[in-house]
Amino acid sequence: MQADPGSRGRRWLRLRVYIGERDRIHGKPLYLYIVHMLKRMGVKGATVYRGIAGYGSHSLIHTADVLRLSEDLPVVVEAVDEEEAIRRAAREVLQVVKEGLVTVEPVEVLFYGHREEAEAV
Repeated sequence: MQADPGSRGRRWLRLRVYIGERDRIHGKPLYLYIVHMLKRMGVKGATVYRGIAGYGSHSLIHTADVLRLSEDLPVVVEAVDEEEAIRRAAREVLQVVKEGLVTVEPVEVLFYGHREEAEAV
């Protein structure tokens, strides 16, 4: 494994963006737009989680129901990086999220790295 030795024990920030699966921008899913935006900005990594149930500012409970194919399930985009990168990313995210929740909280990084090409199985 190739690890970033400077990341261990360092306090980074986690950006979380809570939106709906059907939220769109420029005709594409907002969660994908945000992931591509974070990548272009050089944020170290991002992950999208699809919820099976939840509710937000409208207090409507959304669930994954096999009888309803077009349900607007909750989606969370999460990214972790150093403070400056996350603060910059959060400002950009706030420009495109019109409904939902955006949070930033501190995290302690214990490991950040990837497998080297030669070690890949």
